[in-house]
Amino acid sequence: MRKSVFSLVGVAALGYFVDIFDLALFGIVRVQSLKDLGTPEDLVLSEGVRLLNAQMLGLLFGGLTWGVLGDKFGRIKVLFGSILLYSLANLANAWVNTAETYAYLRFIAGLGLAGELGAAITLVAETLPKEKRGYGTAIVAGVGLSGAVAAGILSEWVSWRITYAIGGTLGLLLLFLRFKVSESTLFTQIKTSQQISRGNLFLLFYPPKRLIRYVSCIFIAVPIWYCAGILMTFAPELGRALGAQETLSAGRAILFSYVGVALGDVLSGLLSQLVKSRKKIIAWALALEALTATIILTRTTLSPDGFYFLAFIIGLATGYWAVFVTVTSESFGTNLRSTATTSAPNFVRASVVPMTLALTSLKPTLGLVPSVSIIGIVVFLLAGCSLFFLEDTFSKDLNYIET
Repeated sequence: MRKSVFSLVGVAALGYFVDIFDLALFGIVRVQSLKDLGTPEDLVLSEGVRLLNAQMLGLLFGGLTWGVLGDKFGRIKVLFGSILLYSLANLANAWVNTAETYAYLRFIAGLGLAGELGAAITLVAETLPKEKRGYGTAIVAGVGLSGAVAAGILSEWVSWRITYAIGGTLGLLLLFLRFKVSESTLFTQIKTSQQISRGNLFLLFYPPKRLIRYVSCIFIAVPIWYCAGILMTFAPELGRALGAQETLSAGRAILFSYVGVALGDVLSGLLSQLVKSRKKIIAWALALEALTATIILTRTTLSPDGFYFLAFIIGLATGYWAVFVTVTSESFGTNLRSTATTSAPNFVRASVVPMTLALTSLKPTLGLVPSVSIIGIVVFLLAGCSLFFLEDTFSKDLNYIET
């Protein structure tokens, strides 16, 4: 039993490593790849937003699709299918010649990336003892998020095309390890029952109490992608607006922030076990996130070293991603757990779309920094209110169904 648990956690962690490697890679190589494809300097920001939104929309649709499939046909099948799709899309990204093709492939990659985390965390949550689930998910997220660090380091040494090719190859190699992972016992117990509705999206939205629970799970994590998708991805533009002494590198900002995220995910998982509470850890993380974002956006002069240090701190604060996904998994019954756990993180990721649309809408009138600040205030207020409505799910028994 112990060997199978170690195998499950290890494979889930490596799968998430490849997942995050690809997810962070576009933000790291955005400027250089678009310039190489012939995008004019003044269109790099708007074209980058378009491609980022294409990827995030793929994550949104993929999250719903893979989540339902995970509850209907099993968590293992989703792991195989999702990693195969995004690995092939990654390989294809290495040979794009137009921004249009690039956008289509980012959408397909997003579809594939959407299934990995939810299926992995659902399997880990349903397999580990309830008192130790936080340790398992912390390992998965900590190892997985170091994939962004690897992408950042690798992009400094090789071209963006080779980096995409390496990510796709790693994903295909990982498929061989998946054969060692067994299906969740909790899912196996209910999959033959004709009376239990599995993967029913309607159950997420009714009754209203369950809908509030689901939406609250999503909103508590939106600040993570405000920091990653806005503050870090658009670091060069923010740096110019804030009077930075030198041009800030989005690649280095993402690299330093993900070093913090990887460390923060392990720490948040361990701390949630020590204090026996998920909500307290999320509340502390939100407070540190908001404080660091405020410092970044109110600096009148900004040195690159100072910004990268703040990027590390904000990454450390956003490292409650593992706790957020664990809370989502623990908040829903076995017949709806994969649907909720897979779709919620991707709704969070897709929240970058309305945030970037709001940014491009507000920026011409208010300017970049005030626009980013207003979006941040809204995001953090929603997160705080949502956390209030959620129960603390630490050590919750997961052997139940939604009716």
